[in-house]
Amino acid sequence: MTPLPLLYAQHLARDRRRSAHTVRAYEATALRLLAFLQSHWGGPVAREALAQITPADLRAFLAHRRNEGLSNASAARELSAVRGFLKFAGGEGAELPRLRGPRVKKGVPRPISPQEAVALAETVSEEAVERWIAARDWAVLLLLYGAGLRIGEAVGLTAAILPLGETLTVTGKRNKTRLVPLLPQVRAAIEAYAEACPYALGRDAPLFRGAKGGPLSPGIIRKSVRSARAMLGLSDRTTPHALRHSFATHLLGRGADLRALQELLGHASLSSTQIYTAVDAAHLLDVYRNAHPRA
Repeated sequence: MTPLPLLYAQHLARDRRRSAHTVRAYEATALRLLAFLQSHWGGPVAREALAQITPADLRAFLAHRRNEGLSNASAARELSAVRGFLKFAGGEGAELPRLRGPRVKKGVPRPISPQEAVALAETVSEEAVERWIAARDWAVLLLLYGAGLRIGEAVGLTAAILPLGETLTVTGKRNKTRLVPLLPQVRAAIEAYAEACPYALGRDAPLFRGAKGGPLSPGIIRKSVRSARAMLGLSDRTTPHALRHSFATHLLGRGADLRALQELLGHASLSSTQIYTAVDAAHLLDVYRNAHPRA
């Protein structure tokens, strides 16, 4: 018989079209919950028994996880995953125990300036050991800052996007596609990489390759960015994802419409995009404090 957490993972991947990362994380949560309940209840946990879980049981599970060092944000995500698992286990109409999640303070993304974004990409490129890898890293980072892609979206592109046009179709979370414009500089960077790449770029093959020809791992780009930001004296928050934040913040600062920005970023809801208004307001406040004689 297939274990329940694995059935849940298959459901998330097949029916809910969740990303591989989300599927792994939610399956791990389901396994942790069952292991905790087996100890907490003193015996094996059948699927039917999950319908009897109480708010007190969930509080005990979260307390156990918090003792393992979980932050409020991580505990909130864990509770969300638990609710999804219990709903799946109970089927349609299942009543879930009511439990308020931990309060999570919404973090405001920390964008970097256009000059810092370019300097970061240049430094990563200059530190590459081969010319084609330098071209690859430059192209990937320009996609994050110039088109607002997530790192996973960028490395997930296939060579089918070649030859490039003025726009790019991107597959984001939950397999949703969106159209993003390509700046001439971004287009030129991708074309230069494709020309320099020593591996055959078949239409169904990954566009961005690792040093040995396999698909490029996001971890390689993250590692290069960590090294470059240390050399430039930039904050630890300067990550590949910070380039996407910067794309959004700089567009908003130049008068971009919030709905249009939502489409460009591939956000499912406008509330996800509205956080950038706080970023822009924070920037304006910094300018005011630094420039106003009475500030």
